[in-house]
Amino acid sequence: MLKIRKNDRVKIVKGKDRGKTGKVLRINSKEDKVYIEGANIISKHTRQQDQNKPGGIIKKEGPINISNIRLICPNCGKAARVGFVVGESGEKARVCKKCNQQI
Repeated sequence: MLKIRKNDRVKIVKGKDRGKTGKVLRINSKEDKVYIEGANIISKHTRQQDQNKPGGIIKKEGPINISNIRLICPNCGKAARVGFVVGESGEKARVCKKCNQQI
């Protein structure tokens, strides 16, 4: 189970976009990369495929290493580390390390 999931609000703590916050669009768990809305924008040059799809430069989100982001806790509103707790029923749950509340 990953500590970061799709649609989580995260803050970037390292890199050229340090300090930005955004929503996680997708996760590549094999390479430990995440794609965050509005962060690490790259330019991709494309050729014209046919008459309906013209070529040009497309701006899109690039990957960021998962170690360079922190989850924003919905309870305390701070960028915090994430831990796990196993409940009485045997379910594994994510927990904020700052406020000890379940995420």
